[in-house]
Amino acid sequence: MDISPLDLPGLLLVTPRRHGDPRGFFSEVWREDLLAPHGIGGFVQDNHSWSAERFTVRGLHFQAPPKAQGKLVRCTRGAVLDVAVDLRPSSPGYGRHAAVTLSRENWAMLWIPAGFAHGFCTLEPDTEILYKVTAPYDASLDHGIAFDDPALGITWPVGRADAVMSTKDAAWPVLAEIGPVFAMEA
Repeated sequence: MDISPLDLPGLLLVTPRRHGDPRGFFSEVWREDLLAPHGIGGFVQDNHSWSAERFTVRGLHFQAPPKAQGKLVRCTRGAVLDVAVDLRPSSPGYGRHAAVTLSRENWAMLWIPAGFAHGFCTLEPDTEILYKVTAPYDASLDHGIAFDDPALGITWPVGRADAVMSTKDAAWPVLAEIGPVFAMEA
């Protein structure tokens, strides 16, 4: 596996190797012995998201403490622009984002530690995302911020008027309207 840090502390791009032959390919997408030394692990739940349409926007979501979630996200069909926003107030990256393309072709995964909001926009129809999380879902701790908050400076491939979104995601506030949620981990 190739593991590369991104510009924000804790974010990692993980690219498993694929071994192909005329039948198809084989890939180890989770290896605790290789990923745990990078702080990746402790998963308790797997999630699977399918989006029928191009420009479906999901997020920006986060789960508050004490059940904040780290996520290891990968795209198994189609492609997405995957975005993580640093919500840790004492982090040098607070309020900044990283955006990467995850696709069936590039086979990359994004490790997003707890303390980040996460969202994505599908770049193709019929797109599937699989991701592992480090804490079970808890509706009482489920929060989000507006995907198009201008203060975040995210360049999305679609605007709000043309995005396919849930009512819930369309109603999230901007970052300035939420108080500090996370503390920088020691």
